Amino acid sequence: MLETLQQNNSKDYSWNFWFTLPIYPFGKRRTIRKEVVKDTVWTFDQLQGIFYVVVPIRMTVVKLNEGGLLVYAPIAPTPECVRLVEELVAEYGRVKYIILPTISGLEHKVFVGPFARRFPDSQIFVAPKQWSFPVNLPLSWLGIPAKRTQVLPEDSSKTPFGNQFDYEILGPIELRAGRFAEVALLHKSSNTLLVTDSIVSVPEQPPAITLLDTYPLLFHARDKATDIIADTPENRHKGWQRIALFGLYFRPSVLDVPKWGEVFRNAAQAPQRSNKAYFGLYPFQWKQDWQRCFETLRGDGRLFVAPILQTLILNRAPEETIAWADKIAKWDFKRIIPCHFDAPIEATPKQFRQAFSFLEKHSNSTLPQEDFQLLEKIDATLDKLGIPSAKEKV
Repeated sequence: MLETLQQNNSKDYSWNFWFTLPIYPFGKRRTIRKEVVKDTVWTFDQLQGIFYVVVPIRMTVVKLNEGGLLVYAPIAPTPECVRLVEELVAEYGRVKYIILPTISGLEHKVFVGPFARRFPDSQIFVAPKQWSFPVNLPLSWLGIPAKRTQVLPEDSSKTPFGNQFDYEILGPIELRAGRFAEVALLHKSSNTLLVTDSIVSVPEQPPAITLLDTYPLLFHARDKATDIIADTPENRHKGWQRIALFGLYFRPSVLDVPKWGEVFRNAAQAPQRSNKAYFGLYPFQWKQDWQRCFETLRGDGRLFVAPILQTLILNRAPEETIAWADKIAKWDFKRIIPCHFDAPIEATPKQFRQAFSFLEKHSNSTLPQEDFQLLEKIDATLDKLGIPSAKEKV
């Protein structure tokens, strides 16, 4: 217990600008570095979420042929994270290039400026048509150094790293209230594809980063507010599976929300009613067959497009998205590293392309439509607010 308290209070994990995106774990962020391709590709995982629905957020670092490093989708530059990067710098050379591969993902954009300031010799490349919410501000106002920042050109060969990387830019997809875009980046020599949000795969077991603080896993392993959950591998596993369903569906069909009167009565009897425990509030009620839903979602570890993107974003531009996926499917890669959930994923270009078949008329959906009910209600609300409607499948 003392060791845990010391770790939680360590300045090594401090993220002092947590208020710019006030979500869990707020001002304390642990980092795990993993070597994916020996002496060439590394992932850096941290954790983020809301109401303990915590999932990995990932940065990827790639060694350049001539020496130096390219960073894709920076994470919070805590002292621990910076030290882990500097260990690579000491061996392979300075951080030369930083890529912001999205235009709307605040959970990625918010870290670019602080990360770039820790590596002042780096050049920053950003996806075109950047925007911010609720006020569309210049990148420099968001802390990204203007003098070192440029927009990624449409032709990847025109970048200083174009001889080692290809990229394709999806979008921007106009959503009236904003835009969505993503830069898929191929490291040719290691056959590694980097993506941001478009593709995910859900691991069976909790990711290593979630095991550094198991409280969120145990929080969601409960069946009711009054449960006391032991910290066991089984309960960690159970909590992770439910978190994955929350994170991808918001409210799957196997989850009921009890009436608030019942929620408050149960909270009054909860063994833990601290601020950390949300004062005993636990407004969830899982059906007995909830694990079936997770097994269907995960499949055999297959690739798929996150339901929120399927229902609310990519269906606004099916032709453009399919064209983007077709171009990427012509590349030679054998692994994919997304910014969330599992990584690396051993996968072929054909499997990548198959993940976007939900946009085609004659394909069968691999995910149960009943689990999309809440997302479809949100979709209907967006239509009423004037957001462009989903277009016909191709």
